[in-house]
Parts: sequence; structure tokens; C-alpha cells
Amino acid sequence: MAINEDEITEELLIGLDEYLAAGVHIGTRIGTNTMKKFIYLIRSDGLYVLDVRATDKRIRTVAKFISRYEPTKVAVFSTRQYGQVPSNRLAKQCGFRSIPGRVIPGTLTNPQIKGYIEPEVIILTDPRADKQAIKEANNAGIVVVALCDTDNETRGVDLVIPTNNKGRRSLALVYWLLTREILRARGEIPPDGTIPQTVEDFTFKVLPSNMQIRAREEPAETAIEE
Repeated sequence: MAINEDEITEELLIGLDEYLAAGVHIGTRIGTNTMKKFIYLIRSDGLYVLDVRATDKRIRTVAKFISRYEPTKVAVFSTRQYGQVPSNRLAKQCGFRSIPGRVIPGTLTNPQIKGYIEPEVIILTDPRADKQAIKEANNAGIVVVALCDTDNETRGVDLVIPTNNKGRRSLALVYWLLTREILRARGEIPPDGTIPQTVEDFTFKVLPSNMQIRAREEPAETAIEE
């Protein structure tokens, strides 16, 4: 059973076909209780499909919420490899701190370590992969925003963006939209404006030789692709 475009009548941030082409709606064969409200349907093969309307609404909600914080008080984490390029792009465009890769224990809780930071809100690519960041944020009273798939437990997450958080294209699109909507909410671009970067610029690249390109954080909160 496919998503019925006629059922989706409210205006979305982008066309429904763009969400579907990126696979934002594609979940897993596991649906947790905490993610049930974001499920559109269960296919005959057992695959859970996310409701893109919920994804769209949450991107708007999170963007408005994040826009209230000083950029220096927001940090973006992504242990999941495919999320490192788009999360770095978000951080670069919005002035946030980016922490790609494994989280060093104490990053949010131990002032004695070199990489200690004190954000007021963090954005995560995957609650499972970024569980160390969630644990420390909860202990430190930091707000947690996370991209969550159908198989994620959302305990410890304050704001969920339901999406396929495993695919390169879906992560690129969601982070691109979040970037655009945050800048719109801040008034840095017009309400109907966009950003110069494309969704492709937010996409983790895979070379023909199967060598994967990782994004790294530059000193001024920027990221490049090698």
C-alpha cells in the first residue's frame, strides 16, 4: 500500500514527491510504542512507513524552537556516518557547534576534559547511535532534539523528528530543510527564501571505489568534505 497523495491536503515545506524520493518515509520492520503515533501504515511485507506530514510538522516546530536559542548554545551530534555531512552543514550554516563521530565521555558533563561544552540544546541523528550524548544531556539538563526512526526508543528525547535516519538522501533532505527553516525563523532569510546550498551539498558522498567521504569540523564551526 502506497502513500495516498490525495489524503495529504495541507501545504508541505516541499512537494510530497520530494519527501518520497528521498525515502524520508521509509522505516524499518520494527515499530516501537513511542513511535507509533508517527506511523502512517504497515506494509504487507512488515515495513513500517512514517507519516511525512508528521515529519514536516516537526521540522517546522523544531526550527522555531531552535531559533530561540543563541547559536553558540546549540550543538549537533552524529555518530552515524551518513549523518555527519548533513549535520555539519546544518551547524556551519546556523553557527552551531558540530560534534561528528564518537562522543567522548564527559563532553557534556566533565569540565575537566578538553572537549567539554555547555550547550542548552543538542540535535542528534540517531538516539541509539548517540546514546552517550543523550545520557549526558539528560544528566546535565540539556534539551534533546533527535531524528528518530520507527525502531527508535525515544526515552530521554524532548523533541522527536520522525524520519528515516539511516539513509543518506533522507538525512540530507531533513537536515537541509531544518537548516532552511531555522534561518527563516530567525529572519535571516525571507519566509519564502531558501539557502544557496542544495540537498546534494548536504549528502554524504560515496566514491565509486566505495571509499566514503567523511565531513570534518573546521575551527570556525565549518565543515568540508575530503
